[in-house]
Amino acid sequence: MGAFKEKHLKKSDQIKPVTLAQLDEQSLYIFCWCNRCGHNAELPPAPLIDRLGPLFPVPELGVHMRCSHCSTQDVATRPAWPAYGGQIARHG
Repeated sequence: MGAFKEKHLKKSDQIKPVTLAQLDEQSLYIFCWCNRCGHNAELPPAPLIDRLGPLFPVPELGVHMRCSHCSTQDVATRPAWPAYGGQIARHG
């Protein structure tokens, strides 16, 4: 493997994903997005902390979820950071 690629792979190993506890501490929700139909929703982290534990990584939540609109399990999750003047698509 080339030195450039190896150097950047080592950097990515140092980055830790956001956990449920970190979202709860900051009063942030979990943003869920269906990759198939585009349906999205925000969930509070507290009930998931009770089920999965406080150190569960937010990006890995999607494999445990199902879209309530189209029933697929192709769901992506991330922190629901507040939009500063931007718009987030909402599908009812």
